[in-house]
Amino acid sequence: MNKLKITGFISLFCCLQTFAFAQTVDPQVTEPVDFMRSEGKLYVVMAVVVTIMLGIIIYLVNLDRKIKKLEKEI
Repeated sequence: MNKLKITGFISLFCCLQTFAFAQTVDPQVTEPVDFMRSEGKLYVVMAVVVTIMLGIIIYLVNLDRKIKKLEKEI
């Protein structure tokens, strides 16, 4: 479980770093972002990405629990 926690924290910090670098202010870059935000599509994309990431994390945690249970039986 310790390795799983470390892996989770590393992936969390990588995601946070990506969000921090995505906050650059450049007029040429913000035009597509403003369009996506004005249409409401940016929030839909972020919701889909977060949902997929949470699904993967939940799946891996459940898989880890099942593997540990099988290892204890052996």
